[in-house]
Amino acid sequence: MADEKRATARKLDPEETMDPRAQSSAGTGPKSAASGPMALDALIHERVRLGIVSALSVSERLAFTELRQLLDTTDGNLSAHARKLEDAGYIECKKSFTGRVPHTEYGLTSLGRARLKDYLAHMEALIEMTRQA
Repeated sequence: MADEKRATARKLDPEETMDPRAQSSAGTGPKSAASGPMALDALIHERVRLGIVSALSVSERLAFTELRQLLDTTDGNLSAHARKLEDAGYIECKKSFTGRVPHTEYGLTSLGRARLKDYLAHMEALIEMTRQA
């Protein structure tokens, strides 16, 4: 029964697609960047992840606690979304200690900045198309 639930959850993952054109260049997984004229970067399009990259685009680095407060989210939620962005190379994470207190900072990578710029341009184009309709 648990295996069936996992299989169902896997099928419903919004970041994956059955479309072979959405595979990464290595062919190992879904591509994050837009793959069609109406496709948005699914990695950035999620609310919390869009908030993370947007906040980091205007601040060189932000602490985990600053991002958590800014986005009004939980530690676990922020951590999970930041990990996805980090795994994709959109953000970088720097962990250190101040005395015995852990300190985590995030920064936007050049890839993340480029993908955010592409995402915003795509959204602006969609908005313009809608206004002209």
